[in-house]
Amino acid sequence: MPAISLPIVARDTFSQLAKRSNWASRNVGVMIVFCIVFVVAVGLIALLIHKKMRARRETRQSVV
Repeated sequence: MPAISLPIVARDTFSQLAKRSNWASRNVGVMIVFCIVFVVAVGLIALLIHKKMRARRETRQSVV
């Protein structure tokens, strides 16, 4: 009997591991806030990089 019950236990364990709860669909507002914060952060980082590159380019042109 243990040989028969082992696959059943393994199958039940696998089905428990394979079950996924859809957290994002249950918390739509939180996902929207995450997306907005991500977009704003990427925009600010891009702006800072652009400013640094422009300042570096200006100092390089003034030296030459």
